[in-house]
Amino acid sequence: MVFRPSRGDAPARIGAGIVGTPRVSNGVVSADVYTDPLRYELEVENVIRKSWLIAARSSEIANTNDWVVYEGHGDTVVVSRQPDGTVSAFHNVCQHRGVRLTQGETSGCSRRLTCPYHGWVYDTTGELVGVPEREEFDDTLLAAQRPPSIAADEWGGFVWINMAGEMAPSLIDWIGPDVSVDLGRFAPENMILHDKQVFDLDVNYKAVVDAFNEVYHATHLHHTPPAFTKAQRDTAYHLSGPHSMMFVPRPDMLDKLAETGDHQKYTICHYVVFPNVVFNNNPDQIQIFNPIPLGPEKTRFVLWELIYGPDEGESDEQYRTYYEPTMARWEHLQGVIAEDRFMFAELAATKHSMGYRQNLFGNKECKPTEYHRTMDHCVQGGSAMDRYGQEPPRGASPSSADEQGTTR
Repeated sequence: MVFRPSRGDAPARIGAGIVGTPRVSNGVVSADVYTDPLRYELEVENVIRKSWLIAARSSEIANTNDWVVYEGHGDTVVVSRQPDGTVSAFHNVCQHRGVRLTQGETSGCSRRLTCPYHGWVYDTTGELVGVPEREEFDDTLLAAQRPPSIAADEWGGFVWINMAGEMAPSLIDWIGPDVSVDLGRFAPENMILHDKQVFDLDVNYKAVVDAFNEVYHATHLHHTPPAFTKAQRDTAYHLSGPHSMMFVPRPDMLDKLAETGDHQKYTICHYVVFPNVVFNNNPDQIQIFNPIPLGPEKTRFVLWELIYGPDEGESDEQYRTYYEPTMARWEHLQGVIAEDRFMFAELAATKHSMGYRQNLFGNKECKPTEYHRTMDHCVQGGSAMDRYGQEPPRGASPSSADEQGTTR
């Protein structure tokens, strides 16, 4: 039988006695937050380059010397699988004259990366191992020519990176116990990457996060049926430090949800890991929405589709009963994403209009309101964690497998 997530002994998130809407007052966000180049540079420096970001699916670099390039926000990074099974990352920049060692959007499996300009050679740890006409250079100088390292770790079947390097908190501390335990019930590390799609959007990355941080738009933009509109009014919202969760009741499962309180089985579960990773969890599959900032008004939107594989000994016919309806849902969800992309294009058309002055968020849009307040705190010099009294130690060791299931 294909794996099916369930709440188990994890905390209840929705139902009688559960506070479903945090006390966050209405938010007003200036349009400049989405268009001002200076604001964008401050976010890159104070938020993006100090946060854990998804760089790749672990399966994309499954074997020793597999590597993939991550690019965004002015950075280009090589992420590779090491002989001991861990992952490492370093800036994809030749230390001779600043050329990319390998082009963006690429991956491969090789022990060497060769700069296309003068042929300097690096291994997949970032060490300089070959210099043509080496005798022309000072050996002492060459010994220091290693691209700066970047923190790298794995959780949930993804490779995450942090530009802060040795000063980064551990990944598991960053994600925190609430999200890691709740999202962990889906066992995303055991899922199969079924599809990966990449779109370039002419809007700020935070506009994309906003869209997946609330369900208010679903009725009108996605033409959801009345039963869904009615059920979504009971959506539960939870804040966890800079991150957040949202649980949308499935209208066909309201009785079972009320009886069991099992939100993993009977709701659509959303998890936002600050600043730009959104997990959209249906009981049978997960989509990850990853808007990577390319500029103040340019975003690379990466969409990952994860599904469960067959259990050992499961027949093709048994697995088909899971796979076929899952693919039907995936086809439907691609239509939903197309509607979101249409909306982003309409937003791009007004971003410089004199009539676009602000974004307004209501009580049930508490998640984007809090998201922007955390972003403001970071831009002004604070950190995403210290705002909530959760500042993890800097330079902490990478998370280990046994830490990933711990709770408070």
